[in-house]
Amino acid sequence: MAKLYFKYGAMGSSKTASALITKFNYEERGMRVWLIKPALDDRDGVGILRSRIGLEAEGYAVLPQTDLFAEYALRKDIHVIIADECQFFTAEQIDQLRRIVDEYDIPVLCFGLRTDFLTNLFAGSRRLFEVADSITEIKTICACGKKAIVNARIDAEGRILTDGGQIMIGGNDAYVAMCHSCWKRAIKRQADEAAQK
Repeated sequence: MAKLYFKYGAMGSSKTASALITKFNYEERGMRVWLIKPALDDRDGVGILRSRIGLEAEGYAVLPQTDLFAEYALRKDIHVIIADECQFFTAEQIDQLRRIVDEYDIPVLCFGLRTDFLTNLFAGSRRLFEVADSITEIKTICACGKKAIVNARIDAEGRILTDGGQIMIGGNDAYVAMCHSCWKRAIKRQADEAAQK
């Protein structure tokens, strides 16, 4: 029986590289992959998946109103769906992926962030935690060596930001993976510095 997989990690945990390696492994065995990602994440071009280590592939750009179940039904002979940046999918789109698994017996592997820069769940991630058959953390580390769980948003000077909208597309220029204690210490240090001015 096919499963819905959620493989999550903080920024810099090689989620996209893992997705592209998984794609390669399926294709090497002669299987057809439907590679998808939200159109919202266009930092490398709409529908382009690019990892920090240089792996790249073109995928299908999913708009917020796209019905993934209906789109899948138009495709023939797909063996697996691999979704990157799945935190940006709507809860309804995650339910559509769940339905594909259930009704077509096709595995769906979702890669993405668990939480935003304030440690709040994204809608797509929340729904995956609720309905995925398999949930796996892809680990990365903070500069201190501890496991990173926070996607700290930073400004051009490297200062931690604690306000703003939930979604701001960016890479290493805008985010850094941190452990929770380092993140809290950095915020406190910045507040103390501001108070002394």
